[in-house]
Amino acid sequence: MIWQSQMKIIKGGVTAPKGFLANGLSAGIKRSGKPDLGVIVSDGPAVTAGVFTKSSIKAAPLVVSMKHIKKGRTHAVLVNSGNANCYTGQSGLKHAQGSTEIIAKHLRISPSDVLVTSTGIIGKPLPYNKIINAAPMLIKGLSPNGGGKFARAIMTTDLKVKEIAVEIMIGAKKVTIGGCAKGSGMIEPNMATMLGFVTTDAAISHQMLKNALKQATEKSFNSITVDGCMSTNDMVTVQASQLAGNKKIVSEGTDFKKFYQALEFVCINLAKKIVIDGEGATKFLTIDVKGATNEAQARKIAKSIANSALVKTAAFGSNPNWGRVGAAVGSLGIKKINENNMKITFSPFNKKEITITVQLPLGRASATVYTCDLSYDYVRINGEYN
Repeated sequence: MIWQSQMKIIKGGVTAPKGFLANGLSAGIKRSGKPDLGVIVSDGPAVTAGVFTKSSIKAAPLVVSMKHIKKGRTHAVLVNSGNANCYTGQSGLKHAQGSTEIIAKHLRISPSDVLVTSTGIIGKPLPYNKIINAAPMLIKGLSPNGGGKFARAIMTTDLKVKEIAVEIMIGAKKVTIGGCAKGSGMIEPNMATMLGFVTTDAAISHQMLKNALKQATEKSFNSITVDGCMSTNDMVTVQASQLAGNKKIVSEGTDFKKFYQALEFVCINLAKKIVIDGEGATKFLTIDVKGATNEAQARKIAKSIANSALVKTAAFGSNPNWGRVGAAVGSLGIKKINENNMKITFSPFNKKEITITVQLPLGRASATVYTCDLSYDYVRINGEYN
């Protein structure tokens, strides 16, 4: 990994890299009146890659965005919170497509250059007219300092804004990567409700950007869980404005490695912030599985532990019940694992940050998954959510 001295954490979120503007405001979608509509806009066509939920039921905006992202470049990403625009039939698709057309009209670009996504309550019609009415002010307020407004506008049950930006040197040029995310419940991405947006000014090819995002997602957003529930709206995108002036990254090598490590750092930072902000969470858990046959097996075992309601409630009660960890591993039916060759260790359970380590005798592969405890407040929050 990049040494800390080679990477500088800075302010600005998604607008920290060159070539990006953003804004967020209240369009009246949320009854609370809190910000609920945000947009990121690049100065020119940005090379773009994305990952989407593996759920067979995808929200209308994801259907539209998955179509638009195929050409590998975008100008804008529009997000609304307070309504998922999912299970909304043909009207939902019409409103999702229409939202891209509204933004495209105001920016004088093609609708296919706009990605759109939504987060919030499932099964209710999107208040489309509110997006139409708010669009002029949303675009008028675009700013190179608007990353924070965008990050607030995408929140639902989140208690904290989740954003970060870093600077690295690639060759003699300064390259910046910024990002923000939302999510605190319905988190088991497998690509939660989880949305992530990353921007960079790095000059990089579409294929290498796709490769980097896929790898970083596995180490970050696909390695967290709050409640084991996959969302219909999960989506993570990365846009590259190409304005940093570095030699374009078109293959594996030192420059790609530096870029990737910084991207992974940003994604893991955001993923951890989602877990820490888990609905009703009081503890942050790191599940380390070592000695597995391969990484996929290690991650599967770690996820089984992390998603165990019994392990999570034990953490809430500061009860280091190792039997619950063993039961979670055993539930997978891996024949070569038994009570005689598996070692379970805990860090102190009375701390806010807990590490559970499982050592296996099967091989040299390992994986880490992040999760949180399951508290009374999680039940209350989700019992009242509609």
